[in-house]
Amino acid sequence: MRLPGFLRPRLNSPLSLTWLAALWMGLLCNWPLWQRMLDLPELGDAAGRLFVLVFAGMVVSLTAGLLSLLCWRGLIKPVLALCLLTAAALTHFMSSYGIVVDPTMIVNVLHTDARETRDLLSLRLFLTLALLGGLPSWWLWRRPLAHRKLLPSLGLNLMSFVLGMALAVALAMSSFAELASTMRNYKELRYMINPMTAFWSLGTVAVESQQAPHGPAQVLGADARLTPRAAGSKPPLFMLVVGETARAANFSLNGYARNTNPELAKLEVLSFRAVSACGTSTAASLPCMFSPLGREAFGSQKGAQENLLDVLQRAGLAVLWLDNQSGCKGLCERIPNSMAGTPAAGAAPLPDGLCDGEECVDAALLHGLDQRIAALDPARVARGVVLVLHQMGSHGPAYFKRSPAAAKPFQPECRSNALQQCPREQVLNAYDNTIAYTDHVLAGLIAWLKTQQARFDTSLLYVSDHGESLGENKLYLHGMPYAVAPQEQKQVPLILWLPEPSAQAAGVSRACLAQHLDQPLSHDHLFHTTLGLMGVQTQVRRSDWDLLAPCRQP
Repeated sequence: MRLPGFLRPRLNSPLSLTWLAALWMGLLCNWPLWQRMLDLPELGDAAGRLFVLVFAGMVVSLTAGLLSLLCWRGLIKPVLALCLLTAAALTHFMSSYGIVVDPTMIVNVLHTDARETRDLLSLRLFLTLALLGGLPSWWLWRRPLAHRKLLPSLGLNLMSFVLGMALAVALAMSSFAELASTMRNYKELRYMINPMTAFWSLGTVAVESQQAPHGPAQVLGADARLTPRAAGSKPPLFMLVVGETARAANFSLNGYARNTNPELAKLEVLSFRAVSACGTSTAASLPCMFSPLGREAFGSQKGAQENLLDVLQRAGLAVLWLDNQSGCKGLCERIPNSMAGTPAAGAAPLPDGLCDGEECVDAALLHGLDQRIAALDPARVARGVVLVLHQMGSHGPAYFKRSPAAAKPFQPECRSNALQQCPREQVLNAYDNTIAYTDHVLAGLIAWLKTQQARFDTSLLYVSDHGESLGENKLYLHGMPYAVAPQEQKQVPLILWLPEPSAQAAGVSRACLAQHLDQPLSHDHLFHTTLGLMGVQTQVRRSDWDLLAPCRQP
């Protein structure tokens, strides 16, 4: 029996093109997902491969069904082109770096600046975009589309949607046990369905942004005040260095076989070896670590709230944020702040070699610190100073850019942002060079702090925002969902330099601290430790989250 003409599939009908595009994206653009699933030990036999085939059918049917709702003559071509190009880009990044596209990754993308974007560009990216996205988009765009009236088009679109959903449900039910087990044990797979997961994650971020209360930040620590200092004592000068993408496992202070910390090893620093990050990306970790709430409660916070820097400033201290990164994520909006590449008023121009017009190496943070303090309110400086330095650190994937030519002890290093194309030893060399350079910069900051000891009781705390994957289990970079992220992305270094005079002024025993280096800590401790070290009293401070509390002397 011949179908009526309006039901016969035609290659120039919007629905035919939609199902063809869904087949292309479902099978070819999802090959990182299929590769990941086929590598799972549970799916290594014939039954497992059959389940992967069934799952592929689910993805194609679901994609086609959802796109059918947008299958209108004037709309479908730009929609399919957008989906194809998005899917092609995600194929590149998932295959190259092992990322997944959850809402946190979407936030990271939205916060990416031009410099970070340049670091991600490569010939392989453009080839993937051209072959998987551009070529099919060009073919689709050249196809003439048949015109149907509104009601028949609406009916066919709804039928296609129902067919796609029905096929997806039927295939899911046919392998429900395997599907439930696989999705339960490997939660990251749900964020690899390309491109539907990306659009779902983007929608989630948009909805959450609209639902979040807007307005002035909630006041935090309105009762903040400084503990009176003893007569004749010096004000504190505390330097908080926020590292970037440094993982604890690659610090020789923590037992790493390579000597990545030769300069800090000669100084009296305390390296805490069991520190967990608040998140696996800067956008997630940075606001969280400056909050009093801790990781568990921070995610459910409603509305903007002031942070640690506001409390310190409210207590009467001089606070300055100095950035050599992509910004402070809103943390420094209400306090003095500056970029490391902009010389302080009255300071000499930055020496040649520190900045190249696009970015600066972290040694730029050292330049003009005296002048930066001189520019702060003298009355506040007399009570104490908190300098927050935000590093470029080990920001990837172009690790080779993060250390100058004269500071690369590990050779040869990977000179590409396509990390998977370099031998792993070269990737490690490039990354370890960034850690060794951070060691050099921190030692330089400590040397400068020593020059200030006639005027201040000085101290320094360094902690990274999150860790990094360097090819373990085919993962690179960071940003995995916290629940499934590897330890390399969650374990971060925390190093404290607290000379004896400053320890005595703060009432802390250094010998006691040296016995607590393996205590479990996290970013949750930063807010409360800083307030305690600076002598700030407020009801929002929790003494049990002060890492110095066990060693405070009566």
